Amino acid sequence: MLTPDIENIHPPTLPYLVFANAKGEIMDLPDLHMAGRAGRWFFKPELTDIIPLPEGSEIFVLPDRMPIGIDPSSNEPALVDQNPFDPQQGLQAVAAFMAPAHTATFSAAFEKNSTNPSHLPLFAYAAVGWLDGRYWVCGFRSDADERQDFEDIAPQKIKKRTKKQLKKYKNNRLIQHLGKCCLTYGCPAAKNLFLGRHEAPLPCSPVCNARCVGCISLQPSGCCPSTQERMKFVPSPQEIAEVAINHLKREPHGIVSFGQGCEGEPLLQVDTITQAIRLIRKQTEKGTINLNSNCSLPGAVEELIAAGLDSIRVSMNSARKGCHTLYYKPQGFNFNNVKESILAMRKANRFVSLNYFVLPGFSDDPDEFMALCDLIDLYRPDLVQLRNLNMDPDWYFEVVQHPAEEKPMGIRTWLHQLQRRFPELQFGYFNPALR
Repeated sequence: MLTPDIENIHPPTLPYLVFANAKGEIMDLPDLHMAGRAGRWFFKPELTDIIPLPEGSEIFVLPDRMPIGIDPSSNEPALVDQNPFDPQQGLQAVAAFMAPAHTATFSAAFEKNSTNPSHLPLFAYAAVGWLDGRYWVCGFRSDADERQDFEDIAPQKIKKRTKKQLKKYKNNRLIQHLGKCCLTYGCPAAKNLFLGRHEAPLPCSPVCNARCVGCISLQPSGCCPSTQERMKFVPSPQEIAEVAINHLKREPHGIVSFGQGCEGEPLLQVDTITQAIRLIRKQTEKGTINLNSNCSLPGAVEELIAAGLDSIRVSMNSARKGCHTLYYKPQGFNFNNVKESILAMRKANRFVSLNYFVLPGFSDDPDEFMALCDLIDLYRPDLVQLRNLNMDPDWYFEVVQHPAEEKPMGIRTWLHQLQRRFPELQFGYFNPALR
């Protein structure tokens, strides 16, 4: 884990705007430079904001959305409302979904071309351009850890190891579930489990006490599709411990984490997790036991601390109560409960990360910045994880009712100010190994 200024390849000039026709064929428009978006503002990116598209990233077309570029003669935003090469071929904006360990500095710049287009699927949409035969994106590498880089690992190797474990542990429902996560959804955490390296997932809860608008495992009918299927059972403590112990034997400085994208809120299974942690620690003191959570139940957190929980990652879209509530739609808890859970971990001298969803124009809004500073001042987390918000940005701003009265600070400025104000605070992307 490093501070986030570790990728220093930047373009010699601003890349060109890219767009797609109705067939999804992507092309560049040399008449305009790429633009970046933050909230309702459009910007000409600095060259230091732009890096080559990371390996493992994806390019998306954005239906019913027209691209916005920068006019090089005026340096002002310019809307492209029809295909400049052939108006009959249609026009769509384009965005990049960056590989893990990268954080966006600007979102894709676009304008809707209909009054009520469908919400975009639950991904992050970074600004992307084209220059010198390659794609470029507005972002930076926020963690040097390569635990979710799989370019040098043959897919057949992952498949072979997964099937071997599924056959060996055919009566363990959790391993069978994670096999599907690996082979069907390509879950990076599940891949690492079957490869026996880094951080392994321990999902356990089919239910949740929040109704997060951007939930990636469960969405109401008629909304945007979920990106993976939520588990439908609660594994036994023995099933969980078997997965964790086997992983920590293979990766003694590894991590096992409750709270995954394929489940609800793990704190609702506190009794199961407590028993599982105790079973794990009877077999080994090696490795880090982590919980990814909405931190809604401070009493349950205290039980897990007593059982041996090492670290917690607090899911947080905003440090402001109103915006947090509008996004999470909590069922039976409030933002104060979240802060009480953080306090319980700090009193026990356990490691606390904020899984802080980053969205240009919201995270770097001056009011949000000050609220986050106040929270850090009071609760002193150890790490801020710079995770991109996976949600249609227009939809998100509607949900949290964010007026954005002032221009945003810029994600890099926001980060540098946090680093100066809190020199002991770590920044990264992944849960760190503590043992």
